[in-house]
Amino acid sequence: MESCTLLTKLISNELSENDVLPSSLLSKIATHPLREKLYNELHNRPFPSISSPAQLTHIAIQHQGKLKQEEHDFISLLCNKFQVNSPAKSMPCFYQDFGLFSLRWERHLEYSTYTFIHQAPLTDQPFIKNAIDYVPSNWLEKMPGQVIAAVHLIIEPENIDKKITHKVEQFFDNMSLIASAPVNSQAKVWSSFKLHNDGFGRFLIYQQDLSAAQLGRLTQQLLQLDTYRLMATLGLPLARVINSELNQLDLQLQQVTTYIALGTDKSDRELLTQVSKIAAKVEDYRSQSTYRFSATNAYYDVALQRMEELKEEEIPGYITLQEFLMRRITPAVKTCQTASNHLEDISRRVTRASDLLRTRVDMVLQEQNQTLLKSMNHRAHVQMRLQQTVEGLSVAAISYYGMQLFETMLTSLPTLGIDYNHELVSGFAVPIVIGIVFVVTRLVHRRLMKELK
Repeated sequence: MESCTLLTKLISNELSENDVLPSSLLSKIATHPLREKLYNELHNRPFPSISSPAQLTHIAIQHQGKLKQEEHDFISLLCNKFQVNSPAKSMPCFYQDFGLFSLRWERHLEYSTYTFIHQAPLTDQPFIKNAIDYVPSNWLEKMPGQVIAAVHLIIEPENIDKKITHKVEQFFDNMSLIASAPVNSQAKVWSSFKLHNDGFGRFLIYQQDLSAAQLGRLTQQLLQLDTYRLMATLGLPLARVINSELNQLDLQLQQVTTYIALGTDKSDRELLTQVSKIAAKVEDYRSQSTYRFSATNAYYDVALQRMEELKEEEIPGYITLQEFLMRRITPAVKTCQTASNHLEDISRRVTRASDLLRTRVDMVLQEQNQTLLKSMNHRAHVQMRLQQTVEGLSVAAISYYGMQLFETMLTSLPTLGIDYNHELVSGFAVPIVIGIVFVVTRLVHRRLMKELK
């Protein structure tokens, strides 16, 4: 009763400071089985706390939804080497400090990321030694999956020697640089978005008065942006191949529709075979590309979100990260969307062509059926005439045998003492017998016709 009263006060906003809800109240109410998991999802994969200066190496491995056991064994091998607890098999992420480096592992739908963090002292030669250099090389060689993204990231305070900041191009092997001032100009980010001799990309961050949490968030956004922009363009080679093939199919389908419209010497069977082959190829391309193109759109949307979250400001003389990536990624994504739309367009046109051919085939079949019905009607009419002829003959035959029976009966009458004129009675009996046989035959014929109807 007390619990009900408190709950009523809570609903009506009349709960005072002296009223305390019992801790067991919620336990007595049915709880959704996913409630706790949904709460924890908001805090899953948090931003790391990174203090400056630091070195990071980020590797994204594509596993296509597989290699779950292999990844667990791979991480457990590192944990056993450093004598730390291994992650549970069901864990989607794992964060652990191994002394000289920390590991952040996260498993996503079709790829996993390994981020190695090393708190490094200031240096005037960044990227000479990186975080991955502190990781056992014999363990890295066993990493399952295929590398899709790999990047080194260096974090330095902005109050370092200004002479060093003027040599940024040298840190990127004198490549063309993209730079911006994210987090409302509290940091400066430099990158070339190109692979260097070691096979890694590079990010260089000069930060000013950012907290460890802000720096960790900025770092995670940059690393995710680099991964998402690669995953978004992963469908570009497939889109180019499919677009080339679709152009050929488009020409073939155009020829078929022209044949249908003009009515050439090609049979409907041949045209329907060609349309069926085109439809089979289109469905094959759709099965190959539907997931990839959908994933491209999803990664593109997330990449746009990460670029907006950076809150970039321009550095004079350099193009910003968002402007550079938008100019490069957007055409690639549009190409994938064009291929997807082209597939759907050809699929609809193939369906319409198939419907047209089926309509033509149905009309031909109807004409053939009408011709066949006419032939059947003619045969039925002939059969009826034959039947009527046979009926006439059968009446004569039955009448003849009937008269023979009647003659036999007449020959027995004298024995009964009945005197009669045999020729006269026989003569009058012939039309009577014929009439009876004819009437009976017609009655049987009419009954049969009624049953057929």
